[in-house]
Amino acid sequence: MKLYCRACMPEKSKEIFYRMRFFNCKPSLRALSTLLNLFVEAGHLDLAEEVFADLRNLRLVPNACIFNIFIKFHCKAENFEKGFEILEEMDRVQCAPNVISYSTLMDGLCRVGKLKEAVGVFEEMLTKRIVPDALAYNVLINGFCDAGNVNGAMKIFDVMKENRCKPNNVNFSSIMNDLCKEGRAHEASELLGEMLATGCRPDAVTYTTLINFVCKEGRTQEARRMIVEMKAAGCVPDIITYNILIGGLCRECKFEEVFGVLDEMSRCGCVPNRVSYRILLSFLCKEGELKKALAILDQMLKRGFIPHFETSNALLVGLTKAGKMPDATKTLYGLADRGFAPAEGTWNCLITSVCKERKLRSLKGFREYWEERISYFLSL
Repeated sequence: MKLYCRACMPEKSKEIFYRMRFFNCKPSLRALSTLLNLFVEAGHLDLAEEVFADLRNLRLVPNACIFNIFIKFHCKAENFEKGFEILEEMDRVQCAPNVISYSTLMDGLCRVGKLKEAVGVFEEMLTKRIVPDALAYNVLINGFCDAGNVNGAMKIFDVMKENRCKPNNVNFSSIMNDLCKEGRAHEASELLGEMLATGCRPDAVTYTTLINFVCKEGRTQEARRMIVEMKAAGCVPDIITYNILIGGLCRECKFEEVFGVLDEMSRCGCVPNRVSYRILLSFLCKEGELKKALAILDQMLKRGFIPHFETSNALLVGLTKAGKMPDATKTLYGLADRGFAPAEGTWNCLITSVCKERKLRSLKGFREYWEERISYFLSL
C-alpha cells in the first residue's frame, strides 16, 4: 500500500486493502490506519472518506486513532469546523477523544495564529479530565512563541509545572530560543540552570542557541563558561558551536584566545573547517593584524581552503599599503595558483606600489605570470 501511494497510485493502495480478505488476511484497524494516513498525507480525502463510509461492511469499529487521522487532515486543510465536528461525533459514538485528538486540533489552530481558539480547546480538554502531556503543552508553547508572545509561552510553561507535568527538552528549548531572540539571554541562562536542575540534559542545539546570543551581546567569557558546562553535561560541542565562539571572540579582537580555541578544537577531535579559518582571517585583515593573517592564510592553503574573494583582496591591499611587497607578491602567487584573480582596485594598488618602489622587474614578473595563467585557463 505504501509503495503504491508513493508512486501516486492511491486507487491501487485501496484495491490492495480490499483484496486482503482473499488472501485469508482480515483487514485490521492497524491496516486501516495505515491506509487512511497514506491518503491524508497525499491529500486524497475523498478516498479516505469512501473507505471510512464502508467500515460497516468491513466489520470494523473506528477507534480514536482513526478519528484522529481525519482531525489531522481537516486541520491541514484549515477546515477547523470539520475538526470540531469529528470531536463531537467521537462523543456520540462513545469513542472518547484522547490527548492526541485535542493536541492535533490545537496544533492546527496554533499554526494559523488562532491562539485564543487553541487555548479554548485546551481548556475543554481539562474540563473533560483529560490530562495534557508534554507534547500538548509544547503545542501551545510553540504557538505563543511563533506569535512572538514569549510571555504567554512562559505562562503555559508555569501552568505545566503547576499541573505536575515534567517539562522536557523541547519545552525548555522552545522558550529559551525565543527569550534569546528578544534579547533576554540572561533569563534564558536561568532557564538553562532550571533545566539542568530537573535532570533534563540539553542537547548541542540548545547550548549553541544560547552561546550564539551571548556572543552577540559581547559576553564571550560567559559563552566559554557555557562550553565548559556543556562538556561537563556530556554534550559535545560541534563545529557550529565553536565557529560561533570564534566569531564572538573576533568581534572583540581577542585573537590570541581564538588561536587557543583552534588548538582546543583539534585536541577535542573537532577539526577547524573552512568557515573557522575564514572568520578569523577576515577579522585579522580588518584589524590590520597582517602577520597573524599571513600565518592563518598559510594554514588555510595547506589544507586546501581558499579565503573569500573580498578577504583575499583586503589582505593584498593591506600588505601593499604597509609596504610589505615581498609578502604581497608571495600571497598573490599562492592565491593565483588556486584560481584567484584580484579585483581591479587591488591590481591598481599592487602596480602603483611596484612603480613607486621602481621595481620594474617585479612588474614585468606580474605581467609574465598572468599571461601564463590566462593562457592556461583559456586552454581548459
